[in-house]
Amino acid sequence: MMSNTRMIVMGLLVGIFSSSLTAWISPALAGSLKEIQEQGKAMGRDAEEMVMHGGMGDGKAIVHHCAEVAKQAQAILKALPPADEHGKEAAPYLRDAIKHCNRVAEMGDKVDPGASLNPATKARAAVREAMKHLAAMKDDGA
Repeated sequence: MMSNTRMIVMGLLVGIFSSSLTAWISPALAGSLKEIQEQGKAMGRDAEEMVMHGGMGDGKAIVHHCAEVAKQAQAILKALPPADEHGKEAAPYLRDAIKHCNRVAEMGDKVDPGASLNPATKARAAVREAMKHLAAMKDDGA
């Protein structure tokens, strides 16, 4: 059994912890839109470089950039505000990008780069569509 003093101290610690946690989480949520859009820009750059390297026949670069695209798309999906309409509209395109990049990863870098370029191009198209919706989140002030 705990004494009254220990219970009071424990209650104070829980209160301090929860208020500091709330103070820490609130700015993180406020900055999440900026982080989402920064990740989106990086994802777009990787998607463009992925296809560019595919045109030059660099299979390893296609696989590398596609893995980055998938990783960034997954992070964006986790960070999207659930109530935002533009985020909901971007989600299927992000999932498509991940799906196509998984196909590229399954093929690996030993196949003809032309073979992995098709799903890589589809992933880039999905990224471009997702970026339109992510940019609209900013316009709405969401």
